Amino acid sequence: MNIKKKRLFVLAATIVINLCIGSGYAWSVFAGPLVKEFGWTAAATALTFTVANSVSPVMMITGGKLQDKFGPRWVIFAGGILYGGGIYLSSMTTSVTWLYATYGITGGFGMGLVYSSTIANAVKFFPEKRGLVSGLVTGGYGFGPVIFAPILQRIIAASGVLFTFKVLGLLNILVITFGSQFIATAPANYIPEGWTPPQSKTSSISSDKTWLQMISDPVFYLLFLMLTFGATSGLMIISQASTIAQDMVLVNAGTAAIAVSMVAIANTSGRIIWGVISDKFGRYNVLPVMYVLSASMMFLLTTVKEGQLLLFTACAMTIGFCFGGFMGVFPALTADSFGTKNNGINYGIMFIGFALGGYIGPMLAANIKAANNGDYTKAFLIASLLSVIGILLTFAVRILKKRITLQFKQAM
Repeated sequence: MNIKKKRLFVLAATIVINLCIGSGYAWSVFAGPLVKEFGWTAAATALTFTVANSVSPVMMITGGKLQDKFGPRWVIFAGGILYGGGIYLSSMTTSVTWLYATYGITGGFGMGLVYSSTIANAVKFFPEKRGLVSGLVTGGYGFGPVIFAPILQRIIAASGVLFTFKVLGLLNILVITFGSQFIATAPANYIPEGWTPPQSKTSSISSDKTWLQMISDPVFYLLFLMLTFGATSGLMIISQASTIAQDMVLVNAGTAAIAVSMVAIANTSGRIIWGVISDKFGRYNVLPVMYVLSASMMFLLTTVKEGQLLLFTACAMTIGFCFGGFMGVFPALTADSFGTKNNGINYGIMFIGFALGGYIGPMLAANIKAANNGDYTKAFLIASLLSVIGILLTFAVRILKKRITLQFKQAM
């Protein structure tokens, strides 16, 4: 099989694998039933999702190193066992601590291993379409809830939440470990036939940096904060979309699950659409637009009242659409800024910003709700403000990069 066909085959397998780990985004479907069955608080239950998203970047960094040594195939294989196994073990839970250890830590470790290996390898196969491919690969991840949320909701209703963990865990183990065998390692410094890499004005100072060189670059810290703030709003809504819909709009669990799926569709499409747009118009030109939309919709959510399902869904979908854009653009942006050679490790470190957003967003919503008699308004306003700060950081990065480029030229 020639490399042109091979890379398309690898891309397809990668999307399917990421679709499976994307089932983690359907967490809000589990949250309500767990609270009812065990009597845990909403905040304690939401922390499970936060733990999973907090530990996954650790394994993304480790996974980046492991795939350099062993190749992505076996790293993904191991990640599939950890991720699916963690979910399966969650079916044995009798305490929230056990849930943190199984779904949160074990599943989060597996998620990080799989995600780091799939995305870094795919981007290397398609240097001419980094934004599009980043969007497609992360889109598979984001599309998971579209398929899984309604199915899991039905299984929970019929057989209970613990049995559903068993089914989901086994499914992930089987599909991910099988799919990993179709993943090939991208050739080093691959350049597709007929494509000429664009000459970057800053290529001499930004290409192929190690993680140590990356964290010595002030641009990294601005990008890190931008990812954190971009992830906060999205993860606040995605992690608790079902619960928020039931609390604010007063819909039943089945209707809320549909809203979760709609947000997931927006999340997925955002990864692809914003990725394509960023390839054409530039990453730093599309980022401010995403922050403006996200800030506006978080503010508009404060006006949603009982029965306004359409308004809630429109706001949540727009936030998910922009969140998907951040997830789709930042892998390519990291490669643009620091090179593709070490992108597995570099993006793993950058992805810690996602983990922070995964902590800030869900915990803000859960704790502010608890402290304000079920009112999410302050949480939405804080998230909106963080998105506004993201706009300012985007322009700060552009100014800083221009200064670095000017200094580099003067030193030549």
